[in-house]
Amino acid sequence: MLKPAANPGSSMTADPSARSGLHWALVLAGFAALYAPTLRDLATAIWSTDEQGHGPVVLLLCLWLFWRQRETLAWQPGTDPTRAGWGWSLLVLALLVHLFGRSQRILSAQALSALPALAGMLLLLRGPRPLKAMWFPLFFMLFLVPLPAALVETVTQPMKLAVSTVAANLLYGVGYPVARSGVILQVGPYQLLVADACAGLYTLFTLEAMGLLYLNVVRSASLWRNLALALLIVPISFAANVIRVIALALITYHLGDAAGQGFLHSLAGIVLFLSALLLIVACDSVLRWLHRPAD
Repeated sequence: MLKPAANPGSSMTADPSARSGLHWALVLAGFAALYAPTLRDLATAIWSTDEQGHGPVVLLLCLWLFWRQRETLAWQPGTDPTRAGWGWSLLVLALLVHLFGRSQRILSAQALSALPALAGMLLLLRGPRPLKAMWFPLFFMLFLVPLPAALVETVTQPMKLAVSTVAANLLYGVGYPVARSGVILQVGPYQLLVADACAGLYTLFTLEAMGLLYLNVVRSASLWRNLALALLIVPISFAANVIRVIALALITYHLGDAAGQGFLHSLAGIVLFLSALLLIVACDSVLRWLHRPAD
């Protein structure tokens, strides 16, 4: 008795999808095994500091951004993952950079290598269109890369001086007994050192990430509005740093040095991000109002 032959077309459409799921599982398992030591080192050496404690939050946001675009990774029958050469080139480049960073104990290189690694995986498994759709999550991963120490030292000191000057002048203007010597504020009987975590490049870096995330979530159709808000993120970050320093100075002056260095010190960090978010939303509302007549 003859059995009907299987439809070759149906097996060809179902089989690639199953193989693709297996490929994703294997590739993601390899990626996790490769970067688990790097993630552990970041968590213990970098993200445990006050200056770069934003790292875990940025990592969670990156995962959410990838999950948010997961529909673009769905298998489509007939999809041919083109540009395999570029995909393998990116993977080889990522492995070389990761190997160099691992051997030389350079966390920045190890973290940075994850970007071409993910881009190469997307090209090999899905092709260029999903890679284009994932451009912002990949770009946002740059905020996971620790900044070079030389750049931080060069930029942070002028930023701290500027924030200290503005904060001291504002407090003095409303009647508080404030004097400034460099980045040290004398508020009544208390001295406050404006540290890197309060007004440094890391804070600006984190607030810039938050502002760009806001732009991506809001997705305004107006190009000039997006550009204007992106440019305003820098002065907004500066203003938020000033608000944080003023909040710490007021807490110390009214409640004592113990309060300024305890729980309320961490609370001032929350005030920093809340004030920055409110300023971003306020500026976006003003830009939307200005653009309304042209709609």
